[in-house]
Amino acid sequence: MEAAGEAAAAAAEELRAPAAFVAPLQPGTAAAAVVLPERLQRREAERQQGVERQRQKKEAQAVKEEQSEFFVAAFAREREAVEALLAAGPLEEAAARLQGLQKLLTESVRFLAPYEVRQGQEAVARLQGDLAARRQQLQPKKKFAFRALKREAAAGSEPRPAEPARAATAAPAPGHGPAEGEPGGPPLCGFSGAEGEELELGPAELLQRDVVLAGLRGCRVRLRGNANTLRVRDCRGCTVLCGPVSTSVLVDGCSDCLLVLACQQLRTHRTRDSRFYVQVTSRAVIEDCATVSFAPYTWSYPGIERDFESSGLDRNRNNWNLVDDFDWLATDKPSPNWSLIPEQERISCWD
Repeated sequence: MEAAGEAAAAAAEELRAPAAFVAPLQPGTAAAAVVLPERLQRREAERQQGVERQRQKKEAQAVKEEQSEFFVAAFAREREAVEALLAAGPLEEAAARLQGLQKLLTESVRFLAPYEVRQGQEAVARLQGDLAARRQQLQPKKKFAFRALKREAAAGSEPRPAEPARAATAAPAPGHGPAEGEPGGPPLCGFSGAEGEELELGPAELLQRDVVLAGLRGCRVRLRGNANTLRVRDCRGCTVLCGPVSTSVLVDGCSDCLLVLACQQLRTHRTRDSRFYVQVTSRAVIEDCATVSFAPYTWSYPGIERDFESSGLDRNRNNWNLVDDFDWLATDKPSPNWSLIPEQERISCWD
């Protein structure tokens, strides 16, 4: 019995022996064991955040696509309605529907792709040109123009050189076809070919008219009133001060100009070394431009509030510093073709 007890005791001792050889934990090993789970938790949290961002991005993209589809359908319906009214309907109703179409485009710019914005702008500009052409087509011809022609023919004199237009027809610059969005015929009012002159149109002459400034050199132009559209073409070294324009302004082929403009839509093509002071409800667009700069609209004159009300422009909404450059596709770097005018260099008094 004693031998059996001794054997059992020896066996128990052998079972306990390995515990004597277990190495103690080194200093810091416990801390490392705690850090590892924390690191894994951070990675898992970052992974979850990445998954959530992707989900939100997909949802936002889906909403954007739905909004884009709705815009395309609504824009097409309104465009067809305007075209039908231009063909055989009241022009005032066509103008009102066209202004609504422009507003739809302006309010949808934030979720549309650049090519969709450009297509919409081109469609609106074309319809504006068609409207101007129809208005001119229906406008009765002035009788005094025919008497003047007969008097010159009777005198047998040589035709006199054309003088710069004042509140009259503006001819396109030599060697250039009609600018984008301009009607095929001559515009209803504007100035052309003047050099070093002070030119001005008032509210009665501008009210919802389509205005063109073409081929001006070193002129100062004041447009006090509410025009429907404005086209500035092939001007050099000019200052243009313009009241609120109900729809769009197109600046094309200009250089060394100072333009003060308020409108729904501003498009600038082939323009260099020019400064813009703008009140614009949509994002301004530039194309094939260089060294153009922007600041907020600062011109004022007696009656401007009335003109803003007539134009339908929202004075509290101004995207003067949001410019889309169709020649600059990079999203991570700003376009080198335009900039903001520093505050200390901005003009506040124009008289």
